[in-house]
Amino acid sequence: MLTGTIVNTLAILAGSALGMLISALASRFSDFLPRCGNLGFRLQAIINNATALCVLLIGITGCMKGENTIIAILSMVIGAIVGELLDLDRRMRSLGDLVQEKTKRLVHEGGKATVAEGFVTASLLFCVGAMAIVGALNDGLTGDHTTLFAKSLLDGIIAVVFASSLGIGVAFSAAAVFLYQGAIALLASVLAPYLQSGSTIAEMTCVGSLLIIALSLNMLGLTKIKVMNLVPAIFLPILLCQFL
Repeated sequence: MLTGTIVNTLAILAGSALGMLISALASRFSDFLPRCGNLGFRLQAIINNATALCVLLIGITGCMKGENTIIAILSMVIGAIVGELLDLDRRMRSLGDLVQEKTKRLVHEGGKATVAEGFVTASLLFCVGAMAIVGALNDGLTGDHTTLFAKSLLDGIIAVVFASSLGIGVAFSAAAVFLYQGAIALLASVLAPYLQSGSTIAEMTCVGSLLIIALSLNMLGLTKIKVMNLVPAIFLPILLCQFL
């Protein structure tokens, strides 16, 4: 049941390690090649933009799977209210700050990105998405790991890029992925009678994809949406599909 989640977690850890290694090597070589000293930062910036556009594409594609616009609207509105009342974004960042406080020795002095930034950014990207939900549901309902295996490949590549610029905080997001996707997979068997409906999964995918679009806009620097405060919206179609 947890095979896909475990593979996904290991892919993020491996990608993070490779990204930090690349960053360290780039920093060392920049001392010998002054003219190319900013090349690594330029590459990180353009690759991050390219990744954000790919994330935007995934979000738009996922939104097309929705069948009932009313459910998506109600889920987003109610989910936003619940998330804001719980202030999940602040709690998530506080957790990231705690991780940073406990791992000061692992942070490079002079680095621009904090552990909290890397942890929050990567955790949101890896957890808040259609593939994370649908893949974990497939794991729990049918034992099909295909979706999470594909997600593992994408997350591993993204982790390399993110870790090279955001540092070790990206690696800590693997724990969030394991707990999040693992919990969904384990609970799927309990909620099976409600989740086996294709329309429910389609609406969850649609709402999750809207959050992915918001995250991609944040990555591009166009918005500062508190995506974490919208996360409760993903699970509301389970209830709403029973009445609409």
